[in-house]
Amino acid sequence: MSSLLDDLVGLLGPSHVLTGAAIPERYRSDWFQVHRSEPLALVRPGSPAQVAQVLAICYRYDQPVTPQGGLTGLVGGASPATGDVALSLERLTGVEEIDTAAATMTVLAGTPLQTVQAAAREAGLLLAVDLGARGSCQIGGNIATNAGGNRVIRYGMMREQVLGLEVALADGTLISSLNKMLKNNAGFDLKHLFIGSEGCLGVVTRAVLRLQPLPASCCTAWCALSDYSAVIAFLRHAQAALGGSLSAFEVMWPDFYELVTTRIAGMRAPLPGRASLQVLLEVEGSEQQRDADMFAAMLEHALEKGWVRDATIAQSLKEREGFWRLRDAVSEFPLMWSPYCGYDISLPIGRIGDFVAELQAGLRARFPQCEHVHFGHIGDSNLHIGVHLDRSAGSFPENAIDDCVYTLLRSYGGSVSAEHGIGLHKKAYLGHSRSEPEIALMRTIKQALDPKGLLNPGKVLP
Repeated sequence: MSSLLDDLVGLLGPSHVLTGAAIPERYRSDWFQVHRSEPLALVRPGSPAQVAQVLAICYRYDQPVTPQGGLTGLVGGASPATGDVALSLERLTGVEEIDTAAATMTVLAGTPLQTVQAAAREAGLLLAVDLGARGSCQIGGNIATNAGGNRVIRYGMMREQVLGLEVALADGTLISSLNKMLKNNAGFDLKHLFIGSEGCLGVVTRAVLRLQPLPASCCTAWCALSDYSAVIAFLRHAQAALGGSLSAFEVMWPDFYELVTTRIAGMRAPLPGRASLQVLLEVEGSEQQRDADMFAAMLEHALEKGWVRDATIAQSLKEREGFWRLRDAVSEFPLMWSPYCGYDISLPIGRIGDFVAELQAGLRARFPQCEHVHFGHIGDSNLHIGVHLDRSAGSFPENAIDDCVYTLLRSYGGSVSAEHGIGLHKKAYLGHSRSEPEIALMRTIKQALDPKGLLNPGKVLP
């Protein structure tokens, strides 16, 4: 009688079914490298049909499967448990069609985000989702985690960019719903079951993405503001004055700004002084001179009103990239701040300033030697937090820091995950943001689509 591995090798060939020491290290965990394991095998199907066949084989043998995309996740969602089959989608790459009339693109799930962005740009269109891991993350993973990023304030999350999906279910059934219409109310919109489900309900194999007109102009500024109330006033003023063209509004607290401008090599402070909130904002429009004049007038009014204390407008692509490089320096934190706890949360925009002040005080009181940073997209209610405590102070109290952050967040009515998902790291706190009836309904959906519990087991649901 054939075995599971024999059947997988028979389907994919020995070069695409790796076991033991032949499995490269990167497939044993996600980007944070916290949960390392010994998968039973790494399989690399080369087509959607092969993905479905792999799942059918594993279903027959009651074999758990962990889907993997670009492995850039931060919550352990793609980390296989020991004994799992790790299902990599890295061979499912390619842009299959760009329909300029419909402004859509059909892509395979393993295609890197940056590749899709470049293909859209060559066609004179824009894929609106953008995030720092663009060169490594894959479209399937972006969909499975409902990725956010820098442009959510204007274009929405990944969910808003998806028109149609093809998904392989746990039993190997391939559901193809590659809709290209913005309006389609023919029954349940099944794609929304899988967007943000973190590979627990099905494996995305293809997607039809909604594209936007390619902006013809871009204006970027770095501003210093006195307090959070000024940040809110400035955000609302910019949105009203710029006619919906505001595409990024990044806020950095003084702890973030001081750290990245004084302790990360090559970072230059755009403005003098550090004891204030910093805002990086960007607009994308259709006519450079007109948009630049409108942008400058908006900033001038904000300066006159006292919302903005100081500002500088990027005068070149190099300056713009320098602004964004400073904001994206968060990728250095896990390297320079080990051990390090990172948090991706959301809460009502008007309450973020109070939350940060209360959390900073709580962290200092409970962990006097800790360092922390606070920053986020804010215009879409997303706040990021980093906490570091040197090992010389003793064992790293990760659970206690989690409790400090999430207990306070719960009292503010926030979400424990804004854009990174739940995975392994946050599932114990899902109940802080979802009610028992909501979690029960999630379990019902999981049971209906994956009755054996084989897809990404142990993730999301506590």
